[in-house]
Amino acid sequence: MASDNALARAIKRADEAEALLLQLRQKVEFIKSRNVSVCSNSTKEKLINENESLKQEVQELKNTLTKLQIDSGILQVPIPSQRPVVVLEQPKPCGKASEKQVEKAGDAPEAKGNEKNKKAEKQPKKPKEKGGKTAAPTTVEKLDISRLSMRIGKIVDVKKHPDADSLYVETVDFGSETRTIVSGLVKHVPLEQMKNRIAIFMTNLKPAKMRGILSEGMIMCASTPEKVEIIIPPEGVNIGDRVTVDAYPGDADALLNPKKKIWEAIQPDLKIDEQGIASYKGEVWNAAGKGNCKVPTMRNCGIK
Repeated sequence: MASDNALARAIKRADEAEALLLQLRQKVEFIKSRNVSVCSNSTKEKLINENESLKQEVQELKNTLTKLQIDSGILQVPIPSQRPVVVLEQPKPCGKASEKQVEKAGDAPEAKGNEKNKKAEKQPKKPKEKGGKTAAPTTVEKLDISRLSMRIGKIVDVKKHPDADSLYVETVDFGSETRTIVSGLVKHVPLEQMKNRIAIFMTNLKPAKMRGILSEGMIMCASTPEKVEIIIPPEGVNIGDRVTVDAYPGDADALLNPKKKIWEAIQPDLKIDEQGIASYKGEVWNAAGKGNCKVPTMRNCGIK
């Protein structure tokens, strides 16, 4: 009850101050309209002081009124303009809900902006497979010499192919297994030089029949149309050691897929350099850290 009386008195005083200020402004305008150009300095100073005093009093009364309204539970909603502050009475049964509604109303433009930004930031839709399932993201396969399984093997037995004069049929020991490999080296390497020979073999090519005999690998050689030489691994290598290139690390495929043409893509970069050393894209082969792999006489040619 006391707060209501104080509020009423404050409102009354604010109204009186506003009315007094209005009368003063009207007098000033009247004087101006009467073209009163002469006025003593003391009169001017008095009017200015009264005007400032009334402004301060009005502002103090407004501040008091605002404080009383807040204490009485009347919500103050500032409006970003030169207009007077709009005072909304807060409904008693759902006061908290009203505050939330005001907050939401103030945040609405920002929320709409955020929604637009979120829509703009949406990721592109993933392609879908048949049946509505989302397709797995495609990954780019590396395509280098690390995909090849080149291993040290020993030819423990060799003979000419019964149905092809240009082919040898070799039995090769890789330590953990023995494989049959067919090679077209009859015209380039004598039979006695093939026996008990240690060489480098590619072992993850898909097995293929050569004139009726299944070949399970390929011996690595320097090759031109006129000449072929078997690549010689360094001394000290062990049967079964893998030959790699340090600049291209990685595990070899268990079996090269012939449909993907992996060997066909890698083979053009396999070279014998000017020193007779086997290399891939200028990087030398490494036989289990024992040294370089070489050929006796051929230089600057391909490897097959």
